Amino acid sequence: MLRYLTRGQVAVAAALAVPLAVCAVLVPFRTGMSNTNAALVLVVAVVAVATLGHRVAGALTALSAAVWFDFFLTRPYEAFTVTKSADIATAVLLLVVGVAVSQLSARTRELKVIAITDADYLAQIHHTACLAETATSPHTVIDHVCRQLVGLLGLSGCRFEYGTLIGHPPRLEKDGTIVWGRRHWDADRYGLPGEELELRVFHNGRFYGRFLLQPAPGSAPPLAARLVAVTLADQAGAALDTAGRARA
Repeated sequence: MLRYLTRGQVAVAAALAVPLAVCAVLVPFRTGMSNTNAALVLVVAVVAVATLGHRVAGALTALSAAVWFDFFLTRPYEAFTVTKSADIATAVLLLVVGVAVSQLSARTRELKVIAITDADYLAQIHHTACLAETATSPHTVIDHVCRQLVGLLGLSGCRFEYGTLIGHPPRLEKDGTIVWGRRHWDADRYGLPGEELELRVFHNGRFYGRFLLQPAPGSAPPLAARLVAVTLADQAGAALDTAGRARA
C-alpha cells in the first residue's frame, strides 16, 4: 500500500509518528537527561521530517514534538500538564524552533526545485534554437517543438496547422496568458481550458501558422512553462522564416 501513497501523505504520517516514536525511545532515559537535551533530539527529528515533505508536514511535526515532549518528558509524566516554568519555556521554544527550521528546510527545497526547473527550461530553449539554425527543413523544428510542448504543458497531443486562422479557440498569448473569446482565462487558477487551444507562430511580423494544443485532463502548467512554450514557438517561426527566404 505504501507505493500508492504520495510523498505529502508519507510526510504527514511521519509528522505524527516520528516525534511520538522518538519520545518513546527517550522515556527510559528521561530521569537522567535534561529536558533541553531531549528537546534538541526532537528538533533533529523535526528537521528530518521537514526534508521529506512540505511546510504543513514540518509545522505538524513541530506541534507533535511539543505535545509529546510535554506528555512523556516533563513532570508529571504521562500527563498533559507542565508545572515548571522552565519546562514550559522549553516546550514553547521547541515548537517555535521546530516550525522555523521546518519552514526554512521547505523553502530550501523549493528553491532547489526552481533552480532545476529553470535550468531545464533554458536547456530546452537552447536546444531548439540550435536546431532552428542547423535543420535543413523547418518541419524538423516544428515536429521537435510539438514534442516539447506536449511534455512542457502537459498535453495529450499537439499538431501544427499552416495557413489562415479558422474558428476562435482559446489562445495562448505572448505574455503567457490565455484569451478565450473576449475574456481572459485564469490558467494559474483553473489550469488549461478543457478544449483545444492555439499558439500562433509569427516571425518578423509575418504569420506562418499555429500550434494546436490538446490539454490533458488536469493540466495546469505554471506561467514560466507557458512563456517557454511561446519562446519555442518563436523558434519554429524563425525556422519557417529562414526556409521562406531561402526559397525566395
